[in-house]
Amino acid sequence: MAKATSYRTCPVSGLQFEVQAEGLIRANAVTAVVFLMIGGILALGVALTRWPAVHWLPADTFYQVLTAHGLDMLIFWMIFFEIAVLYFCASTLLRCRIATPKLAWLAYALMLVGAIMNNYAVYRGGSSVMMTSYVPMMAEPSFYLGLILFAVGALIGCFVFFGTLVVAKRDKTYEGSVPLVTFGAITAAIIAVFTLVSGAIILVPTWLLSIGVVDHVDPLVYRTIWWALGHSSQQINVAAHISVWYLVAAVVFGAKPMSERVSRMSFLLYILFLQLASAHHLLADPGLSTSWKIVNTSYFMYFAVLASMIHGLTVPGAMEVAQRQKGYVRGLFEWLRRAPWGNPVFSGVFISIIGFGFLGGISGVMMGTEQLNMLIHNTIYVPGHFHATVVIGTTLTFMALTYYLIPVLFKREVINPGLAKLQPYLFGLSMYFFCLVMMGAGTLGVSRRHWDMAFMGMPGAYEWPGAAYLMMGLVGISAVAAIVGGGIYIYVTVGSLLWGKKLPGGEPSASFTPVPRAAPTLAAQSYGSLGFAAPGTFVLAMVFLVAFVLYYFINWKYLSTLWGLS
Repeated sequence: MAKATSYRTCPVSGLQFEVQAEGLIRANAVTAVVFLMIGGILALGVALTRWPAVHWLPADTFYQVLTAHGLDMLIFWMIFFEIAVLYFCASTLLRCRIATPKLAWLAYALMLVGAIMNNYAVYRGGSSVMMTSYVPMMAEPSFYLGLILFAVGALIGCFVFFGTLVVAKRDKTYEGSVPLVTFGAITAAIIAVFTLVSGAIILVPTWLLSIGVVDHVDPLVYRTIWWALGHSSQQINVAAHISVWYLVAAVVFGAKPMSERVSRMSFLLYILFLQLASAHHLLADPGLSTSWKIVNTSYFMYFAVLASMIHGLTVPGAMEVAQRQKGYVRGLFEWLRRAPWGNPVFSGVFISIIGFGFLGGISGVMMGTEQLNMLIHNTIYVPGHFHATVVIGTTLTFMALTYYLIPVLFKREVINPGLAKLQPYLFGLSMYFFCLVMMGAGTLGVSRRHWDMAFMGMPGAYEWPGAAYLMMGLVGISAVAAIVGGGIYIYVTVGSLLWGKKLPGGEPSASFTPVPRAAPTLAAQSYGSLGFAAPGTFVLAMVFLVAFVLYYFINWKYLSTLWGLS
């Protein structure tokens, strides 16, 4: 028997929000945006310091700011938002009540207290240990305790999500299989459990080390297990933002997946193989055998790459099929030219898809090959790559989703629609350029984390070629442009919630409307050309493949000039 609660049917979207779930989604999403704002302000300090001509912050402040920036952006902003996405995909999309709302609010409180505690430890000045916090360089005990509390809260949130799925199944709020978007969220939650448990396994003994209960944590063991948290947190992001891609395709175009079975199998490949990508951070470590590194990074990881390539084909393919059904059938790309480029929900997601694939995907595969990894290990190429995945891929997707949620979830009209239309272009394209020049500087060997790339005034001073200084200057300029784009997002989002015009929210009801059984999806061949349902998307996929092959073998050529053979 379903417990008494109330449901609001949004007059704009037709979505049904259960009252407790709606409050939890709002709280987690708003908190996420606050940490994004803090992380963006800190990003300005990082960018203006790595810009050689400016070199703004002194060394101690730089490392403090970099530590807080990494944690606020990569952990707190994204996981708070992802918890909101999980509740949305379970309660709202399945039209059921949230399981154990009190536990869900406890999870939110633990996450918030942990995030604040961790930030406070960093701002006190004794915990400038970067996001990786490698032992034996120790932070204050509250630094680790804050992360542990946050991880426990996020774990509880994941279990509330799973419990909500059980409630939906028991109360028969949907027929057949869960929607594909919810299935993607299940993938993200399963990976999140693995990720957060890994973090607890290594952070608990490190916290005990910081308070003197234990006297040693092995650095190699720490690195190996920590990257199951640090890199696998990106795999949560990938599964979550690809789920949002499918959602936006449905919302904006009425698109259905070209084949749900293929898309679901691709999500399953993520669960089985995506965490193996964590190994690319360990390829220079002596504690892992060469055979293990080669099997994990040069073979098994490509199953996860295959899954991403399938999603990269099926999401724009679904958009193309939907557009062709509306009559946009002239040539290969009329469907794309006639897409709603002025809608930030669509433009943000499409810019994210292209950037995530071409910049994040290609560079990630290159980094995941053991031999090529030695070219750019611990250079600034690495943050160039992960800004392409977590900023262009995840952050820009979540920004695009926000423009959809402001009227639907928060019942407010988006203020300054002109700025909202501009924002994805300014932020996304600035980040494209930022990632490209950062990876270029890394290819020349510029160090990943050092406050002063040239070690000026020291015995080890090094004079880089002019191209390296030029690229690092361009990194600074493009970063400032992207931060302005992020600032516009904060202004539009927060402003819309505070003084945006109120929209009708829909009348509450004591009961839900079950989700009808979805018809099987199969793209209609008659809408395509050249024998393909989505020929334009196929051409884009071939362009991607050519770019990938060229870049991959250019790096092998570069490697051959460094390792001469006779």
